Amino acid sequence: MNNKEWKKWIFWFSFAVATIAVYKTIDSVTSIVSGIGNFISLIMPFFMALLVAYILYMPCKFLENVINKAKPKFIKNHSRGLSVLFVYLIVILLIFIIINFIIPTVSASIEDLAENIPNYYNTAMEYIDNLDENSLLVKLNLNSYINNLKEINFMDQIINLLSIDNISSYIKGIMGAASVIFDAFVTIVVSVYLLLERADIKSFLQNLSKAVFDKKTNMAIGKYYGRTNSIFLKFIASQMLDAIVIGVITSIAMMLMRVKYAALLGFIIGLFNVIPYFGAIIAVILAIVITIFTGGLTQAVWLGIVVIILQQIDANVINPRILGNSLNLSPILVIFSVTIGGAYFGVLGMFLGVPVIAFIKLIIEDFIEYKKNKEIAVNK
Repeated sequence: MNNKEWKKWIFWFSFAVATIAVYKTIDSVTSIVSGIGNFISLIMPFFMALLVAYILYMPCKFLENVINKAKPKFIKNHSRGLSVLFVYLIVILLIFIIINFIIPTVSASIEDLAENIPNYYNTAMEYIDNLDENSLLVKLNLNSYINNLKEINFMDQIINLLSIDNISSYIKGIMGAASVIFDAFVTIVVSVYLLLERADIKSFLQNLSKAVFDKKTNMAIGKYYGRTNSIFLKFIASQMLDAIVIGVITSIAMMLMRVKYAALLGFIIGLFNVIPYFGAIIAVILAIVITIFTGGLTQAVWLGIVVIILQQIDANVINPRILGNSLNLSPILVIFSVTIGGAYFGVLGMFLGVPVIAFIKLIIEDFIEYKKNKEIAVNK
């Protein structure tokens, strides 16, 4: 057999093997996807630990710098460990305050609201049934939607929720709580080690970058790492702090107005406030709708006015002061990033969409500047 025939046989043999490999891959795609899903769930505690360590990095660094100014050598030598310890103690204290003071109040409001939903529903039905024929709501054909809603048997829905199949799923969920507790424990432990060994991790990554990339690429990576890190840290820290501030201020204002479920509505407004633009709008509309049923139209209007004023103060005074240097993003880009992030990655995507688009904008601006400089150099 000559070389030409050998090459022909090798080609067809390789083609057959490749075809079988492709077929087997397609045939076992479900197993592959399942395996990838299991792997992601396995490493999720480590990813969460990285996120926790990233969020706590700034307070740990600040406390470490403060402790380093202390005179006793023992304290200075253990500044990093002490900073991590103090930060976690503060976090535990905040969690304790939330569990013992905030959650019970919010839970009581939720329970009371759930108990009164049938009454609010009946009140709304009576109001709609008694609407004048020339009313705007009637012209919008709201009655047809309400009649469809009336046909829903809420008792059947509740019984369905308490069916054997659903109860078994609830039991499985409770059994899975042990896994959640274990994942939380792993997250905390790994995040502590990440914070303690952050200098060694950073040094390792820098050395790896120097070994893999050339000098120019390595410098570009270092530059974008620093700027990206600054964008994410400023955005996350500012949004979290701003959410707490606006939530507390709004709750106090609603309590002074004697709005029912003030703590719950303030909590919702603060929570939704971390989502730029849409979050505040959705939370305010929800608060107004609930207040219409619990306090009447007049109180709901006043609530809307007060909350909108507070939102404007937050947007123009509080948030810029917390954030410091703005991300310099157009409202169009913010809305675009929140929409795309929410569509593909849910609430987390809506939250992180803004810093991601800020980073992309940074790269594009640098690329445009590079092209301009190159064109100027060529024209010279």
